Amino acid sequence: MSTSQTPAIASGAADSPASADTLKVAIIGNPNTGKTTLFNALTGLRQRVGNFAGVTVERVEGTFKSPDGQRIAVLDLPGSYSLSAGSPDEQIALDVLLQRDSGHWRPDVVLVVVDASHLERNLFLTGQVLELGIPVVVALNQFDVAESQGIGIDVPELSHELGVQVIPTVAKRGEGLDPLKQALVRATVLPAPVRRFRLPADVQRALTSVETHLVNEGLTASAAGMEALRLLGVQRTEPHLAQVPGLRDEVTAAVEKLRGAGYTPSRLESEVRYAWIAEVIGRTVTRAATETQTFSDRIDRVVLHRVWGPVIFLLLMAVVFQSVFTWAAPLMDGIEVLIATLGGAAGELIPEGDLRSLVQDGIFGGVGSVLVFLPQIAILFAFITLLEHSGYMARAAFLMDRVMRRVGLHGKSFIPMLSGYACAVPGIMATRTIEDPKDRLATIMVVPLMSCSARLPVYTLLIGAFVPTTVLLPGLTLQGATMLGMYLLGTVAALAIAAIFKRTLLKGPVRPMILELPPYRWPSVWSLLVSVWQRCQLFLRRAGTVILSLSIVLWAMATYPKAPIDDSMPAEMQAEQQLEYSVLGRIGKAIEPTVRPLGYDWKIGVSIAASFAAREVFVSTMGTIYGVGGENEAALTEKLQQETDPTTGQRRYTPLVAVGLMVFYVFALMCISTVAVTVREAGGGSVGWKWAGIQFAYMLALAWIGAWLVYAGGTALGIGT
Repeated sequence: MSTSQTPAIASGAADSPASADTLKVAIIGNPNTGKTTLFNALTGLRQRVGNFAGVTVERVEGTFKSPDGQRIAVLDLPGSYSLSAGSPDEQIALDVLLQRDSGHWRPDVVLVVVDASHLERNLFLTGQVLELGIPVVVALNQFDVAESQGIGIDVPELSHELGVQVIPTVAKRGEGLDPLKQALVRATVLPAPVRRFRLPADVQRALTSVETHLVNEGLTASAAGMEALRLLGVQRTEPHLAQVPGLRDEVTAAVEKLRGAGYTPSRLESEVRYAWIAEVIGRTVTRAATETQTFSDRIDRVVLHRVWGPVIFLLLMAVVFQSVFTWAAPLMDGIEVLIATLGGAAGELIPEGDLRSLVQDGIFGGVGSVLVFLPQIAILFAFITLLEHSGYMARAAFLMDRVMRRVGLHGKSFIPMLSGYACAVPGIMATRTIEDPKDRLATIMVVPLMSCSARLPVYTLLIGAFVPTTVLLPGLTLQGATMLGMYLLGTVAALAIAAIFKRTLLKGPVRPMILELPPYRWPSVWSLLVSVWQRCQLFLRRAGTVILSLSIVLWAMATYPKAPIDDSMPAEMQAEQQLEYSVLGRIGKAIEPTVRPLGYDWKIGVSIAASFAAREVFVSTMGTIYGVGGENEAALTEKLQQETDPTTGQRRYTPLVAVGLMVFYVFALMCISTVAVTVREAGGGSVGWKWAGIQFAYMLALAWIGAWLVYAGGTALGIGT
């Protein structure tokens, strides 16, 4: 299921959040500072989700009102450790703040979210933002965590040192929000902050010509000072140097002057900023005399254990997938009854004929067959968000580092792969945190093998229809174990394919992993609900657009042209004849020879072909096919169980066919959005298309071979039939 390819979704805001009477705020901060939790606490459901212009990086905007009624729009910038633009996410944040992003507004105020328990690390980015010439407010978030660790922060003194308002907050509990809102409004009438330290005289002289050049290009004097210092460390990789005539020469000249004066230009910014940070920390922060083992340390002794760590990870995954069945079942039954009732009521209002069939079989049968899986998707996203916000996701990457290194990658590659459980699109985008280009590309090539939420309707339909609810262990049934098996199959295949890429087309050394392990936190319930609602909203939008459109098209293809009517034939045989005579049936018959060795008939073949738009379309296509000429009230699972071959009387779909079909979907890249993102993230142009083509081809080959091995092997052994 694609999320970042979805157009902006407005919720609670009819007009543009950047209108003239709106205070525009950009929120920025290091990862793991609680920035998203604070954003959700401020804006709630009044958010718009889309992409930054021209790139696949997700853009989230929201609105809220200050205590005095001032409307405030907030742009949530990607998490960044600095403005050094070492990754695409950081480059976007820098372009927005320097107003190089012509497709978006420049903020009136920048809200910098810092982690009070890791203030020293967070002040590097804060110091850079202070020099942009834009009013700044600092949210000193997770203030309660700092206090619990014996860290004392003199907030008034810190505010004095930074020259801006500093507001302590605890975002997950909503503490400090009103003072923060007031501070954002008040910041617009306060002087903009400036650099809080002085550069050595010879350094300042070396950078003067660069700063002058940047001012002539449109930057303010303050922002030019920050940018000139930043360019010293990124001169070889900074794309902006090639875009501004003469700027590279000015930077090169400054670098030579600094080397002549005994400096190391690439380290200069870090040295001067951390020297200033040390002075600020020394004057504003006190710590308890003795350090005790933290709550996170005690948990990590078990969670990161060489033996118990992987066992706990597998048990967590088993709980997740068993819950997808157990907890969602009552809600799914309710949705199924509601859809059947609404479809029947709508049909009663329409005379019998093609229009009634379109409404009942095409719309309610097609879209309804997908909507019924919304509770399972919500539960899956809730678990993934919970693991991420609690801090466990980084531990999973740490645990997997040993395994990942054996295939030529490191644990940081596993974070995008874990994200792929939700959706391959953001998973592929998350590879931007991987520094090595070959490691990044190898990870991109295997992320789609992780079973995303779009596969969930396919797995659930087939498992529910053909896998019994046998109890294997307390709390674990055969259905839950089968679901877990599909996810593990994709994960193992991803690791194996990554090893092949790293030993052939993308051969390179394994680099050491540097990964931050954030402290464990209780996630904000509100933030969790907002995140799950956003993803459910995107799924519903997809069901209301892509799946609805395809369902109508598929209904028409299954209905026309009309087959000659033979009243002597039973109704079931008439329905079968109509399907085979229709456009859809003829296409399916053409596809059937390629899928017949896998045990599939033409109905499954045409459903697979249609699902290239989105995997869940497989379910809606089957729903449309079996809604035409049938009893629409019957569940799709029951129709599959009851389907027989009219000539032999044998069941068309068996447990063996179902398992083979699930294996096919584990491997097959049936998602046009993923292909599009791979093209862009793999380099764009012909290079991107080359890698996307390789990805699609190898995954389709794996899917066909895997499904054939299941069906042929099972048939030979006489099992699963």
